[in-house]
Amino acid sequence: MTAPLTPPPPPHRRSSQPSGSSGPSDSSAASGPSGPSASSASGQAPLPGPVQSWQVPPARPLSLYEQDGPGWAAEIREAVVVLVAVALCGVPLGLLWLRLAPKVPLIAEVSGNNWVVYLKDTEGEQAIGVDGTFTLLALAFGVVCATAVFLVRRRGGVPLVVALCVGGLLGSLLAWRLGVWLGPEQDVIVHAKAVGKGATFPAPLKLDAKGALLAWPLAALLVHLGMTALFGPRDPEMYVGGPHGDSAYGDAAPGDGTHGHGESSAP
Repeated sequence: MTAPLTPPPPPHRRSSQPSGSSGPSDSSAASGPSGPSASSASGQAPLPGPVQSWQVPPARPLSLYEQDGPGWAAEIREAVVVLVAVALCGVPLGLLWLRLAPKVPLIAEVSGNNWVVYLKDTEGEQAIGVDGTFTLLALAFGVVCATAVFLVRRRGGVPLVVALCVGGLLGSLLAWRLGVWLGPEQDVIVHAKAVGKGATFPAPLKLDAKGALLAWPLAALLVHLGMTALFGPRDPEMYVGGPHGDSAYGDAAPGDGTHGHGESSAP
């Protein structure tokens, strides 16, 4: 008899499974290399592994609300509400101005067939007091409105500040016209004929210093910006993680041969 020509397989390639079935080693060998090296070779990012106890977790992406606040649509709606509410506050401002403003006394005289109206107190400062009263009240309303809006909203924003300024200006205009409309008669001759010759009557309520209309919006703007800068929310410190989960302090990902702060590990 002669010896078989086919030599037996090497020991390291000998399989304990039947020749008709393929084991895990064959399937893994057929599928190619796996792990981070395979992912890097194929051009795809490696899948994140389980977070170890010493590893800093990757940064969580911020949502749209956290990045840009409630959104422009919600801010515009809030700004419209603030604008209308602040403008309507001009009604109590006009009533207070009418109530607290000093009266300018006038006196009526008859010269021939003509009625003549004079200032009773030519050296009086009541006219200046009318403008000063409106300015002080407008400043107070601006401070109160800005404080109330900040306590309710608790954050700033361009639409909100614009609404405060525009609403304050509209409120000042409303207060001015309301005070003039509810005040004494604008036609002093008609008023003088009504009260009679030699009688004293108040002059029409008017605002000579038109710059007082800007007191409310300017006060609201400065107070709201100041409160937002002092007591408004601060931006959180964001963690910036690397592509392999390493932290901003130099902690490297597992398996790259380093253990934080650039120190090499022992082999």
